Amino acid sequence: MTTRPLSPGTSVGRIPVIDVSPVAEAGRFPAKAVVGEAVPVRATVFREGHDAVGATAVLTDPSGIDRASARMVDIAPGLDRFEARLVPTSTGDWTFRVEGWSDPYGTWAHDAAIKVEAGVDVELMLTEGALLLERAAARTGTDAMSRASVRVLREAVIGLRDVRDTPQERLSAGLSDAVHAALAAHPLRDMLTRSEAYPLTVDRPLALAGSWYELFPRSQGARFDAAAGKWISGTLRTAALDLPRIAGIGFDVVYLTPVHPIGETHRKGPNNSLFADLGDPGSPYAIGSPAGGHDAIEPTLGTFDDFDAFVATARDLGMEVALDIALQCSPDHPWVTEHPDWFTTRADGTIAYAENPPKKYQDIYPLNFDNDPEGIYTEIRRVLQVWIDHGVTLFRVDNPHTKPLDFWARILASVRAAHPEVIFLSEAFTRPAMMQTLAKIGFHQSYTYFTWRNTKEEIEEYLAEVSGEQGAWLRPAFWPTTHDILPPYLQTTGVRGFAVRAILAALGSPTWGIYSGYELVEDVPRPGVDEQIDNEKYEFKPRDWSKADGIGINLLLGRLNELRRTHPALQQLRNLRVLPTSDDALVAFVKHLDAKHSPTGLADTVVVVVNLDPWTTREGIVELDLHALGLDPDHPVVAHDVLSGDTYEWGSSVWVRLDPMVRAAHVVHLVAP
Repeated sequence: MTTRPLSPGTSVGRIPVIDVSPVAEAGRFPAKAVVGEAVPVRATVFREGHDAVGATAVLTDPSGIDRASARMVDIAPGLDRFEARLVPTSTGDWTFRVEGWSDPYGTWAHDAAIKVEAGVDVELMLTEGALLLERAAARTGTDAMSRASVRVLREAVIGLRDVRDTPQERLSAGLSDAVHAALAAHPLRDMLTRSEAYPLTVDRPLALAGSWYELFPRSQGARFDAAAGKWISGTLRTAALDLPRIAGIGFDVVYLTPVHPIGETHRKGPNNSLFADLGDPGSPYAIGSPAGGHDAIEPTLGTFDDFDAFVATARDLGMEVALDIALQCSPDHPWVTEHPDWFTTRADGTIAYAENPPKKYQDIYPLNFDNDPEGIYTEIRRVLQVWIDHGVTLFRVDNPHTKPLDFWARILASVRAAHPEVIFLSEAFTRPAMMQTLAKIGFHQSYTYFTWRNTKEEIEEYLAEVSGEQGAWLRPAFWPTTHDILPPYLQTTGVRGFAVRAILAALGSPTWGIYSGYELVEDVPRPGVDEQIDNEKYEFKPRDWSKADGIGINLLLGRLNELRRTHPALQQLRNLRVLPTSDDALVAFVKHLDAKHSPTGLADTVVVVVNLDPWTTREGIVELDLHALGLDPDHPVVAHDVLSGDTYEWGSSVWVRLDPMVRAAHVVHLVAP
């Protein structure tokens, strides 16, 4: 192996390596991965003239040791674009690089095949091939080949030099499958040129793949006391009683809306009314009262002992607890009197409440991070530590896009350094630049525009977008609804529409979530607003879960979560490919993980075909590229529908028919016969 350093005054090596990915802003921010994820590394590698080139992707662990490497394959013939997939094995700050090199064997194999067939320089070409394979076999040290590979090359040399055979027979010895395999695994690399080392932050698997269940703890166990004429709040203890049901549906994370004391001043009533009656609980996002602020628990919910018991119960059931962090205050928050400079004071001397015209939030004061940035940072970091110390391992951050990015960069780096297991989900339904930058500076996951993507074209485009290059830093979380959003599609489509959106969310993204009540198909909007009527943000909402199984969505959710656990391909993000279909309501995509990168040692391929039309049977052709999936396109494959239990034989073009009265989708596991 010959290594060529970069020439003085130039950033181009002897073998140019350009357009390396995944790289965020030339390496200013690290790309992301998780332990066990097959990370696609790509680069454009080329050279002058017609000689062959090759490329190798190399993964280096936090201690500086090269842990994995893979020869890259040409994924765009004629465009010199190469790719390999590498799998990090531990958390931490890794790096990766791409090595470009001249491929003398590839050059010889190409030229010799042409010249020997044409009878040009025959003996010379055979001799050069023998010398080349001798050089490859003679390598020592870290560049040495295995004994078995050395034997293969030496036998090929004998064949190349055996003048008793015809030139074609001699050439075939040097071009055998065994020789190609030996040099593919350990190529002869000349003029080796290394790219820069690019940062790759590796997190635990839950940062990429998990299923979230959102609930308002006060509604779990809430009841109306007719004698007293008022509602009695549910508590953390009564909410814990519902955890076995949630775990039974297969969720990994139980996400709590804010559990802090709620203010009385300008408390909102039902449906965001400006007037609250006695006993109305108010919005849990109007944080702070004489009972405390962000580091306290609403007294009607219980105590820290109750919170700790909730966390312990969740863990016993295999779930982790996420907490909503909303950095805003009720007028009754202790910070308002202790640190009035943390807020914006208007010309008339009053503190400005939150607004997002035409929306007004009279019960909330936003923080002004420019007045005392150091003081606010110190306090928020302390608050986060309080909840981390009580077992919270995930935070859903409310409206992070309304706070300074440098504040978040500092907070996220500090928590990561002390608690690398803690995961932050960005709830930023905002402009793309802000969403992307929040992800780049350290948020592990992000809410997405999925909630508003409804048509075939919108969904196909968005699936391709989130699983493409941007998936290296923005990990999407797909939510069909939230406590703030009831999208128009779900207001009119009933159970069938809820099934469609659950399937797309659960199988289209490694992280997905539902808001409590999805199982009951809660689909009635408040007039003129894309949110539920009688919104749980402003009132108690106990539910009768005994009805869920009869509706059917509950059973579907459980099956989807089971499939996500069973199929490693569904736990990956950057392995999704949209498939062409002939009907304007059929959306199809495939997620594939090859055997080399699968934790089971077996290739895993799942095809999803969804009928977006909840009223009409749709049928059409789905185009599968079986070769790209590692399957033989000349032979049918076994297609097992893991939702219905049916089994089919599928080829490269598949006719499907989906009646929404029977099933919303095919979810098919492809297996070679």
